[in-house]
Amino acid sequence: MPIYEYRCEDCGEEFSLLILNPKVSTKVECKACRSSHTSRLLSRFAYHQAEASRVDAFDPRKPRGDSFYRDDRNIGLWAKKRAKEMGVDLGKNFDETVEKARTGKFMEDFEK
Repeated sequence: MPIYEYRCEDCGEEFSLLILNPKVSTKVECKACRSSHTSRLLSRFAYHQAEASRVDAFDPRKPRGDSFYRDDRNIGLWAKKRAKEMGVDLGKNFDETVEKARTGKFMEDFEK
């Protein structure tokens, strides 16, 4: 289900719209002024990648920029990749610890 971006030709507002069925034409109205005089914008896209495929594609030897370490999805990626390469199963506790770190709940255990 794609999300398209539009610009209202009357008021200049830009907005996104989830299209449930692209084969069915829907009347697109501006969310601000309700005008139907809109045009679709060319926008960036993203795709979802499963955790397993991210670990498989991850190269722990490649240098990373600051933005890599600011993304909470990357916490534990290096450790998971290295454990997989070495054939080590770190168990359920490891996965739980990584998930706590990703959600910011890791420090709550130490603050008690």
